[in-house]
Amino acid sequence: MNRFSLALLSVALLISCGGQADTALDKEVYAAEIMDWRSGRLERLLAPTGYLNQTGLFWLDAGNYSFGSAATNDLVFPGGGAPQIGTLEVGEQGIVMMVEPGVDVRSEDQPVERILIADDQSENPVIITHGSLAWTVVERDGKYAVRLRDFEHPFVSTFGPLPYFDIDPARRVQGQLHRYDEPRVANVGTVIEGLGYHPQTPGVVRFEIAGQAYELEAYESGDKLFFVFGDATNRDDTYGAGRFLYADAPGEDSLTVMDFNKAYSPPCAFNDFSTCPVASPRNRLPIRIEAGEKYDPALHYSADTGH
Repeated sequence: MNRFSLALLSVALLISCGGQADTALDKEVYAAEIMDWRSGRLERLLAPTGYLNQTGLFWLDAGNYSFGSAATNDLVFPGGGAPQIGTLEVGEQGIVMMVEPGVDVRSEDQPVERILIADDQSENPVIITHGSLAWTVVERDGKYAVRLRDFEHPFVSTFGPLPYFDIDPARRVQGQLHRYDEPRVANVGTVIEGLGYHPQTPGVVRFEIAGQAYELEAYESGDKLFFVFGDATNRDDTYGAGRFLYADAPGEDSLTVMDFNKAYSPPCAFNDFSTCPVASPRNRLPIRIEAGEKYDPALHYSADTGH
């Protein structure tokens, strides 16, 4: 029996110890589904576009900024780039980058000397590369920042495994969307002081756990509903600012499935360079949701500590 089969068998045995009454085949199928989701979750984190290779987030006001690896720069880039890569000019048109002569900086694998860096909210965001480094401009709540990545960041190669609660089918529950009279714009805080998150919300999803009724405000995210929720495990086992969860947008019956076994930590659980929303007071559940991803401080990278 291979390693995956052993893991799957152990998960099935854990499920058989409690939770809702499914057939043995249903338990195995569900266990395989969650194990596959966990595998995909780790792959997405480890990917070049994942969150683990982020090494800097530099907020910018109007003005000019020098940047590079030298400590004399306004923005000091870790990761072994050129001592001075160039300058950034922040103005009404956005952020314009001017590259120092002789420094190899690229966009779409073409050398650039001067470029307007379209931000991540624009139709065609620009990605800049220099050796193993890459950076983009992010726009959040009318504010701009440079987000830096290092594709050779050692944190990525040593990351894992992700910790999880045991799979619990009883934490896969049916929910019903109760729509507001009109969609609203939510005002949600983030881990960045003074920075807000303002998604559109169609209403609240109501569901039951162990016979008790609860509800979470849903945020629109393409063809999904997105939830930022907190619960009593945030005090010890899960990330303190809350966790994320997606559910399919309901059809005409207003029904969807809330599978808390697929709840996961936000990017800021892994580094200091993300702009994660936090669970609002109305989305903090008074119970322990012992399902989904846990938090391990050893899997967090900080530029201050180097780990």
